[in-house]
Amino acid sequence: MRYLTARKRAEGKGPSHTGTEHHWHMQVSAVGLAFLVPLFIFIFGSALGGTYEEVIATFSRPIPAILTALVIFVGLQHFSKGAQMMIEDYAHGTTRKALIMFVIGLSYALTAVGLFALAKIAL
Repeated sequence: MRYLTARKRAEGKGPSHTGTEHHWHMQVSAVGLAFLVPLFIFIFGSALGGTYEEVIATFSRPIPAILTALVIFVGLQHFSKGAQMMIEDYAHGTTRKALIMFVIGLSYALTAVGLFALAKIAL
């Protein structure tokens, strides 16, 4: 026999039964992106319009390469969690599961492709 009330069992959990983990992940990644993206735009803007050799030289340096990698990784993780939250709100059943798996797989694939391309440029 359980002595927990229905309120106590449900406390701290949303419809997805994960509590506030998604919300906090989105808040932390949004703050991180708020600092990373302007720096990335400055570096990318300075390389934009340059010759092939100038662009390779820019992204071969450690700071621009690391910053670009962080923007790719954090940005796509933010996308993945945000899309997952949206899907959980609007899709149901097997469709929900399939869409969530697709979005997470797409996010990991784009992250891998972006980091591979950056590694080819930087090394």
